[in-house]
Amino acid sequence: MTTYSTEQESFWAGRFGAEYTDRNQGAQLHAANLNFFSKIVSRMQSLGSVLELGANRGMNLEALRTLIPGSDLAGIEINPEAVQILESSGFKAYRGSILDFELDYARELAFTKGVLIHIQPAALPRVYDLLYRAAKRYVLLAEYYNPSPVEIPYRGHSERLFKRDFAGELMARHTDLRLVDYGFLYRRDPVFPQDDITWFLMEKHSAG
Repeated sequence: MTTYSTEQESFWAGRFGAEYTDRNQGAQLHAANLNFFSKIVSRMQSLGSVLELGANRGMNLEALRTLIPGSDLAGIEINPEAVQILESSGFKAYRGSILDFELDYARELAFTKGVLIHIQPAALPRVYDLLYRAAKRYVLLAEYYNPSPVEIPYRGHSERLFKRDFAGELMARHTDLRLVDYGFLYRRDPVFPQDDITWFLMEKHSAG
């Protein structure tokens, strides 16, 4: 049995993570992801390789595969059931925690979508550094935003959901990152509903 350094990792590697994987699918989500990622891809000059931190079953990567066919798409995922789905869908999957991940090579885009909010806050600097190293050029964060750090209950659990200015912290830590664009996804969107997520696309200034 794998031992993790934080309670949050064990939580997502276990039954709760498997139940989330079962819920996190469907044609409506795929359509909403296509709408979202088409905006992101249009803001980049090129995109041939992507690494997602916390890919789950690969719904985000599925959208990107449609938008940038033939690209190198990979995901890191802690839940074993989700990893099996990732692999069966034809994606390169790294099983394990992003807190322990050893990067093999950088991609043009590294991103998270609804993942940093579930990381133990004390471990965030490690994830920020991984995102930075993993990105040749672009970093995308799509997370719950709050100007100051706050913890809120999550499906009856405490210390499992955190909101803060993730992008601001990342840019303060890695000062050559520049904001390219940002926006908001709304759960009441009449055509492409998503969770209430604020997204930030950043570019390494040295790569521009």
